Amino acid sequence: MPAHVLILGGTTEARRLADDLAARPGVRVTTSLAGRVARPGAVAGEVRIGGFGGAQGLADWLRTHDVDALVDATHPFAETITANAARAAAATGVPAVVLRRPGWRRAPGDQWYDVPSLAGAAEALPGLGRRVFLSTGRLGLAAFAHLADLHFVVRSVDPPGPPLPPDTELVLARGPFTVADETRLLRAHRIEVLVTKDSGGEATAAKLTAARDLGLPVVVVRRPPLPRGVTAVPDAAGVLHRLGLGPA
Repeated sequence: MPAHVLILGGTTEARRLADDLAARPGVRVTTSLAGRVARPGAVAGEVRIGGFGGAQGLADWLRTHDVDALVDATHPFAETITANAARAAAATGVPAVVLRRPGWRRAPGDQWYDVPSLAGAAEALPGLGRRVFLSTGRLGLAAFAHLADLHFVVRSVDPPGPPLPPDTELVLARGPFTVADETRLLRAHRIEVLVTKDSGGEATAAKLTAARDLGLPVVVVRRPPLPRGVTAVPDAAGVLHRLGLGPA
């Protein structure tokens, strides 16, 4: 049984996993947060804030703190962190598990336009609508900064930094949001097209239902691939199984 588990967190699934592990006798759990949100929600167990300094820094931390298992439960688009975690685990021999909620699936009535990147989303937008709900997080908005002819509504927990599109309206709010919430926002701002990353899960899926109900096109940025040789489990139960822990 692992005695010290390090969770690379920041997602709802990471928080739930920390709750489960922290409640187990003999298991020490530490969750590492990147520090990009000013007021993160409460997390069970120990918490550290900030980066490790790349794969080597993470490997050093695993050794120094006697970590017995590493769980990468970061956002599906945290490509660099996932790559560093895989390298650190290989260098130290610490067992590692990647926790990734499944991606979204189309439903009847969806008008989705799949793109491989934020740059691809920016390229697709001019032909789809002028008033854009940009729901991709506050990082990466620079990809849309050159689109001066479009009006963007950007929702974020904390204010984003520059560069931003010239015509940007900021909505500061923390989810989760219901379908009714998202429908009101889309209608109030007269949104014509939604842009989102394929984060997956139920916590942020309401905007997709609202867009479908309103007949709006959705530009979906697909996830980056996992590092070669790395596979993911879809839920906390899969992580617990990999760690040799049964139900609480």
